[in-house]
Amino acid sequence: MASKGWVLLPLTLFLFPLLIESRSPPSAPPHHPHHHHQPFEFIKNLEGCHKGETVKGIHKLKQYLEHFGYLPRHSTNTTNTNSHKNVGTDNDSFDEQLELAIKSYQRNYHLNVTGELDVETAEQMMKPRCGVADIINGKSSMRSGKGRHLYTFFPNSPRWPSSKTRLTYGFLQGVQVISLQNHRTICKSAFDKWSAVSHFTFEEAQNVASADIKIGFFSRGHGDNAPFDGAGGVLAHAFAPTRGWFHYDADENWAINPTANAFDVESVAVHEIGHLLGLGHSQDRNAIMFPSIGPGQKKVNLGQDDINGIRALYGRP
Repeated sequence: MASKGWVLLPLTLFLFPLLIESRSPPSAPPHHPHHHHQPFEFIKNLEGCHKGETVKGIHKLKQYLEHFGYLPRHSTNTTNTNSHKNVGTDNDSFDEQLELAIKSYQRNYHLNVTGELDVETAEQMMKPRCGVADIINGKSSMRSGKGRHLYTFFPNSPRWPSSKTRLTYGFLQGVQVISLQNHRTICKSAFDKWSAVSHFTFEEAQNVASADIKIGFFSRGHGDNAPFDGAGGVLAHAFAPTRGWFHYDADENWAINPTANAFDVESVAVHEIGHLLGLGHSQDRNAIMFPSIGPGQKKVNLGQDDINGIRALYGRP
């Protein structure tokens, strides 16, 4: 919920493993939360915008939609960050391409398909969410099920090899947000949810360097070319098989038993593990793989769409 399978602005990669250099993220700097600014607040000021208008800030809306796959990227060259800028995303013109992108977003989130940034659409876009794109390289959409199902996979359906059903995980030295003991308990519970409906088993590794899955809390840039954006935007992100990286945004307000102003660590973990196993985002609001989650919300039980998705990818256990 990367989306984070929970939004990165403005010039980040789709969280697809082949585009990322293969090295573990470095330890993050000391934790200094920034709660005074929320990355998606600018959307509120654009409510009511529609095609034909020129309004200051629309370029940021284009960058938002570019990150989540609704507008195409100019290039996938990871060595030049300027190449990620979509042609036209640096202007404030509400053009036809933006209208089509908003319509696609509205369909994915069961909103009225107006092509305008109406109040309901703006409110959904402002919600904290997974950093994984809804549409990746134009090949993976939350609507790919076309009524038969709502789950999706990453492009080309990457998965763990059939011979590898035991996956190990470990915890990176990042920002200290919760105690390691609590984090270990939470993640074990989250992995157990997926183990119960699939052929996978999960075990904590003795050494994180050798683990299949590496988990940690990080702030802003943290070595994977997908920097976090501060509190109130992207909650977390994870990568398709077999990269095995799962990162929380340390600047969010995290809790084990969430209050109205905090996000549930386990709920986000269950979502991101779905990405680690190969699931994309689901259009089903009841599914764990739905992209967004609210503060105070606890959502740790897999929905039927999640179960159908993992079994469609790997078969029944």
